Amino acid sequence: MATNPFIPLSIPNFEGNEEKYVLDAVRQGWVSTGGAYITTFEKQLAEFLHIPAAVMCQSGTSALHLALVECGVCPGDSVVVPTLTFIAAVNPVKYQFAHPVFMDCDDSLCMDPVKLREYCETECERVDGKLYDKKNHSRIKAVIVVHVFGNMADMERIMDIADQYGLQVIEDATEALGTKYLEGRYAGQYAGTIGDYGAYSFNGNKIITTGGGGAVVARDAKHLEHIKYLSTQAKDDPLLYMHHEIGYNYRMTNVQAAIGVAQMEELPEFIERKQKNHEVYKELLRDCKIGKLLDFRTGTSANKWFYSFELYPDGISADQAIEKLAQENIQARAIWGLIHEQRPYREDTAYRIQRAAVYRERIINLPCSTQLTYEQMVRVADLLGSLWQ
Repeated sequence: MATNPFIPLSIPNFEGNEEKYVLDAVRQGWVSTGGAYITTFEKQLAEFLHIPAAVMCQSGTSALHLALVECGVCPGDSVVVPTLTFIAAVNPVKYQFAHPVFMDCDDSLCMDPVKLREYCETECERVDGKLYDKKNHSRIKAVIVVHVFGNMADMERIMDIADQYGLQVIEDATEALGTKYLEGRYAGQYAGTIGDYGAYSFNGNKIITTGGGGAVVARDAKHLEHIKYLSTQAKDDPLLYMHHEIGYNYRMTNVQAAIGVAQMEELPEFIERKQKNHEVYKELLRDCKIGKLLDFRTGTSANKWFYSFELYPDGISADQAIEKLAQENIQARAIWGLIHEQRPYREDTAYRIQRAAVYRERIINLPCSTQLTYEQMVRVADLLGSLWQ
């Protein structure tokens, strides 16, 4: 019996000059953490984001870690983080021997600014202009805001809270390259460029990829330059190998950057495809009885990296829906397990987690590759429609 062709969840797209540029890097012999493609990639990203500069590194995780280091997060400090996200957004807090404070999501799946303000007002106190948790007396140094699945968080309210309480803001834009505000105070600004620091990822399933890799941006040019210094083992003298600080082996390789340069040439096209395919899905699933396709924040242009389908309560479960899709050779996935419930984080503070627990049980992600065809989307929608009982 013939089986339907496989529809993957999200795969990389190499339609451009990737092979040409990689071969050029190899033939030149510049394959490690130095070379012209790294510089070019940094310039391309900065120009795309309309900012002065960017620094390439090994991963989105290393980008977040470098931002935390530059924020001055030290052992015993606290950092507010979302519980509904990939664990890589939170692990760097532990690298600094600091305490995560887990925050709920709103209906965008991003951090809830209402509860963030409540936490600062009711669970914390200000001493000499600094914010401290009343229970463990740790200083709240920063907030990591994740733009989940490419959906912009409510940055206006979050930045107001951060400004009021003296908190530094790190934007995890690892899923949101190309998402920007169209209206309001930050009209024209991209995810990752609003807070004090922004982190991007070029992992294999991201909207553009270098296989692995990431980037950091910062509001202050001096901080960004220091981050670059730290990412290259804090080398003060390239000839005598003098080091005055603890550094990290976090620099991107030239071969990765060669792929990235080609991918940046395709980024506007990839975003356009993601946006068009989301509209197709929305129309195909308009009358679906088991759930609905989530939309993105109004007043923004989202890169629509992942498509979230919310299952209605008292119907088919996320696990059942994923299994049914898999039986028809369609790959889907559940949203992440809540981080505050994971073994390494059960002793850390979690502030009034409610919506995240609900969405954890109801969200599945549908196939969303930039190569996705209309016929494939029809197959996905038809199968979801057939699951109504």
